[in-house]
Amino acid sequence: MTDVSLAGAFLAGLISFLSPCVLPLVPGYISMLSGIGVEQLRQGEQPKSGLFASALSFVMGFSVVFIGFGASASAVGGFLRQNRALLAPVAGALIILFGLHLLGGLLRMNLRAGLLLGIVLVALGIASLLRHGPLFAGLGASHFFSLSIIGFLGPQFARWLNRDVHLRSQNSKPGIFSGFLLGFAFAFGWTPCIGPILATVLTLAAASETVSRGVLLLAIYSAGLAVPFLLTAVGLGAFLRFYKNFRKYLHAVELFSGALLLFVGGLVFLNKLAWLSGKLTFLNRFSM
Repeated sequence: MTDVSLAGAFLAGLISFLSPCVLPLVPGYISMLSGIGVEQLRQGEQPKSGLFASALSFVMGFSVVFIGFGASASAVGGFLRQNRALLAPVAGALIILFGLHLLGGLLRMNLRAGLLLGIVLVALGIASLLRHGPLFAGLGASHFFSLSIIGFLGPQFARWLNRDVHLRSQNSKPGIFSGFLLGFAFAFGWTPCIGPILATVLTLAAASETVSRGVLLLAIYSAGLAVPFLLTAVGLGAFLRFYKNFRKYLHAVELFSGALLLFVGGLVFLNKLAWLSGKLTFLNRFSM
């Protein structure tokens, strides 16, 4: 069986690392883990031994939180699968909402425009109910009601996702335990920022047949986010040079992420995610 979702979860972790709200903060995290100021790091001062161990405990901290999210999502997966036809449009609409946020579309929508859009979509949903069938393009009441979420919640949701959460450490002494706590705080503090991508992986976890499968998905996601962090700890100088050259592409990464979420959200909304797996069957040759 093609494990497209596992590859997608790992890619999602990598994209999360490269997102505009994570990558610029990596030097700050290395600074807190190493006890060396950011400016000193940029000037070439190297951390003392133990940075990799602290970085490893850091990624373990956020992995515990994300894997816990995956287990929780999978625990209710049975209910979601039994009501897939009804809930797939809701999940798809939420993913589309996240994609629009990353593309900047929600910030252009004021509260009045969002309310008007929501009302129109609800009216279409009611019309579909009265007709006892789809209105057009196979879209029925559940689809229109689900899309109304974008109008009613979009403007407020975008402002919440854009909020800044700053973590500052009063203790500059590095350590494994403090690294774990910092990673734990990272997972909760930046969930609103990486939420669009994380929510897509959680949607796949919720659709998993077992809790262990959901845990695996979020473990793979955490690995995709963790590997760049660990590589940064090993080669800090190389990362700082990379970041200096790459930061001009941060907006492009955000746009790519948004477009990808719109595509996946559309498939989930139409309950066509299996179509993507069918198109990617060539990946079977790489699976064991």
